[in-house]
Amino acid sequence: MPDLDVDVLLIGGGIASATAAATLREEGFDGSVLLVGREPALPYHRPPASKEYLRGDASVADALVHPETWFAEQRIDVRTRTSVLGLDPSERLATLSTKEQVRYDRALIATGANVRRLGVDGAQLEGIHYLRALPNADAIRADAAGAGRIVCVGGSYIATEVAASLTAIGAHVTMVMLEEHPLERGFGATAGRYFRGLLEAHGVEVLGGEELAAFEGDERLEHVRLSGGRTIDAQAAIVGVGAMPDVMLARKAGLTIGELGGVLCDDRLRTSEERIWAAGDMCEFQSVVHGRPMRIEHEEVAAAQGATAARNMIGADAPHSEVPYFFSDLADWASLEYVGPALEWDDEEVEGSVEDGAFAITYRQGGRVRAVLSVGGAGDLDRAKSQIVADCG
Repeated sequence: MPDLDVDVLLIGGGIASATAAATLREEGFDGSVLLVGREPALPYHRPPASKEYLRGDASVADALVHPETWFAEQRIDVRTRTSVLGLDPSERLATLSTKEQVRYDRALIATGANVRRLGVDGAQLEGIHYLRALPNADAIRADAAGAGRIVCVGGSYIATEVAASLTAIGAHVTMVMLEEHPLERGFGATAGRYFRGLLEAHGVEVLGGEELAAFEGDERLEHVRLSGGRTIDAQAAIVGVGAMPDVMLARKAGLTIGELGGVLCDDRLRTSEERIWAAGDMCEFQSVVHGRPMRIEHEEVAAAQGATAARNMIGADAPHSEVPYFFSDLADWASLEYVGPALEWDDEEVEGSVEDGAFAITYRQGGRVRAVLSVGGAGDLDRAKSQIVADCG
């Protein structure tokens, strides 16, 4: 006999599960809901970990998706510091790290992603950090306080946001990346040059087109060595080179894994098991907007998918048709918004002034709009979303 019977089991303590829980109640669902997450805190927003929380401008309470009282009021049973170790779809049973067994009627898997770790020499030294959760930000902030030089490895969202945040609180930061400019892989050279110039204007040293060869030191990081031979004195390093979908539980349960590495879902976010849905970083879904499978790592996307999955768990039978939306802030220097994404494009149209930091870039492929980047509030993203849907249809 199971220790607990629930109508809906939400696996994962992040924004996707928290949004799914809220959506269930907003849609009038009155059944029992259990949310299980391995982190010690209640579900919280992750973007502050590289921004205001890292800078010391926000607390854990500020980052929470909902306060503890909300979960009690909504009758959402939350288990923190608890993992789902096994899932038996045929029996609809979940085994928790507490050794309890939970029988569920429907389940959502939202286990997110794990940071991609570097396998270079010296990777085990103290002072080398990866950022995924708020406690990681605490450790980075503590190290930054006594560091003469910090190296951020990578040129995408995490490394760029961390470089800006640490510089804003007085740290000396060098960025090392394979691409020539920060954020270039997602937004192209025009935007990349702008972000590089912005970072450099605020004191960040940007080394583009460079590969990390090794971390060096005795027990603690002392130097970062690049493949070209240059050595940088550094007392701390933050590595932001991507993430890998956490599909271990899903794979053990026999769910189908897609070619993009995520849990394969249809356009309703239903997995290969009829009574299990997926949302968030590890969800590889058939996008009705893009006409192909997509797996996207961003908080806004995870939240939107959590809402869609919740509605479909209670009978909506509606495709996930929202155009993915992304945002980022580089300290208080610049903000960006983006709808898309454009995996490939052959034309960029710039509106506004790149020099003044208020511009929008439209990315087209074969004359069709695939994405739009807005910096400093320029452009019309609602119109861009409509055009993306029209051109992808």
